[in-house]
Amino acid sequence: MLEHKAKDTVSTFSEQMESTGQVSFLIILLLLSLYLLQASSVPASTAVFPDEALPTKSGYLPVNPATGSAIYYTYYEAQSSTSSLSQTPLLIWLQGGPGCSSMTGNFLELGPWLVTSSYSQNVERITLKANPGAWNRIYGLLFLDNPIGTGFSIAPKPEEIPRDQHAVAKHLFVAITGFVNSDPVFKNRPIYITGESYAGKYVPAIGYYILKKNMRLPESQQVNLAGVAIGDGLTDPVIQVNTHALNAYYSGLVNEKQKGELEKAQSEAVKLVKMANWSAATDARNGVLNLLQNMTGLVTLYDFTKKAPYNTALVTRFLNHEVAKKALGVNESMVYDDCSDVVGAVLHEDVMKSVKYMVEFLVKRSKVLLYQGHFDLRDGVVSTEAWVKTMKWEGIGSFLKAEREVWRVNGELAGYVQKWGSLSHVVVMGAGHFVPTDQPVNSQAMIEDWVSERGLFGHQKDQAWPSFSKRAI
Repeated sequence: MLEHKAKDTVSTFSEQMESTGQVSFLIILLLLSLYLLQASSVPASTAVFPDEALPTKSGYLPVNPATGSAIYYTYYEAQSSTSSLSQTPLLIWLQGGPGCSSMTGNFLELGPWLVTSSYSQNVERITLKANPGAWNRIYGLLFLDNPIGTGFSIAPKPEEIPRDQHAVAKHLFVAITGFVNSDPVFKNRPIYITGESYAGKYVPAIGYYILKKNMRLPESQQVNLAGVAIGDGLTDPVIQVNTHALNAYYSGLVNEKQKGELEKAQSEAVKLVKMANWSAATDARNGVLNLLQNMTGLVTLYDFTKKAPYNTALVTRFLNHEVAKKALGVNESMVYDDCSDVVGAVLHEDVMKSVKYMVEFLVKRSKVLLYQGHFDLRDGVVSTEAWVKTMKWEGIGSFLKAEREVWRVNGELAGYVQKWGSLSHVVVMGAGHFVPTDQPVNSQAMIEDWVSERGLFGHQKDQAWPSFSKRAI
C-alpha cells in the first residue's frame, strides 16, 4: 500500500511538473515574443559627424600626469574675428551639475554645431546642424569637462575628484594654463570664463583663484582674466533656497497653504546650513525642489513653460556613437554620460556652500555678468537678485539704483539689462535654465555686447569704473 501510494504520488507529481513545465515554457515563449516585438519597435540609431563640424582642437589637458587624471576639452576658433587672432577674446564654458558635461553646452546650447535627429524606417539618424547663435562667431570658444570624472574627462579613482571649490579651481587652473601655453596664439588673449547652473560656483572659484594666483606670479606667467559670466547660477545657496516659495506663490503656481509648506522645508535647509551639516542641507534643498515640482506638476523646474525636458539625452546618444568619439579624439571604449553620479556624490557636501565672497572679490577687479532665463524656477531671476543685493561691494548701492533698461535685439524685445560699473545683470525673455538653447541669437548678442562693451553694456558717463588693468592682478 505504501509502495503503491508512493508510486501514485510520484506519478501525480511528475504529471504536475510536466504540466507546469509546459505552461512555463509557453510563458517564456510569450515573454520572449513580447521582448522581441518591443525591441523591434525601439528605433536603431546611426550618427553622422560632418567634417566641417570638427573642432579646431580637442583632446586632454593633464591635471596630474603621475596618475593620468585629465580634463577633456574641445576648442573652436572664432569664425570671423574682428581683431587680430592674438587679441581675439577667448571664452571658456563650464557646465553645472555638479558633474555634468560641457558637451551639453557644446552640442545643445552655444557651440557652433548642435545635435539634431530625424527618423527613417524606424531608424534614428543623429547628426549636427549649424548654430546661428554660436558663441564663437567672433570669439574663440573652449569647452572643458570639469571636474575630472565628468563627461569624457578622466579620474583614475574617485579619491582624485575635487571635493570643494578650491580643489576644482586648482585643477581648472592647471588645465587652462596648459591650454594657453599649448600655442603662442593664445598667450595674451583676454579670457572670459562663463558657465551656468552649478557653474555659478565653478566660475567664481576659478576666477578668484586666477586673480589670487596672478598676485604671486610675474606678468609673463599671469592668466589674462578679463571677466566672468554666470547664467542661471547657484552661487549663494542659502539665500537662493529661501526664495522658491514666494517666487512660486507670486507666479500663481502654488496657493498660500502650499507656500507655507515650502517655507517650512526651506527653513529646514537654512537651519542645517547654519549647523554646518552640509550633506543634510543638500538633501533638504533637494527636498524643497522635489516638493515644488510635485505641487506644481511641472515637467521641469528649469522652464515652467515646457511640455518636455531639455533633450540632453540626444547629446548622450550621439556622443556614445563610435563616429562621434573618433571625431572628438576620445577612446572608443569610453562611455559618455551627460551627468556623473560619482562626481555628484563626491561634491554632495559642497552644494550648499556659498561662493558669494568670490564674486565680491571679482567684481572689484574684473567684469561680472549675471544672466537668467525668465522661465527658470530653480536658479532664476528672483533667486539671483536675492543674493546680489546682499553683496559687500562699494558699488552695490549704485547698482541697485541703476535703471533696468529694456533690451532689444533686431528690434524685438529680448529682455532687460541693469548695469553699474563692472556688474551687469540680464533677464532673458523667452528662456529657461538653458538660455542659449532657448534664445540662441539673443544670447549671442548678449555675450558679444558684454565682452565688447557695446550698447547697454557700454560705459555710462555717470558710472564709476573699477581701476583694474586688462591683465587683472
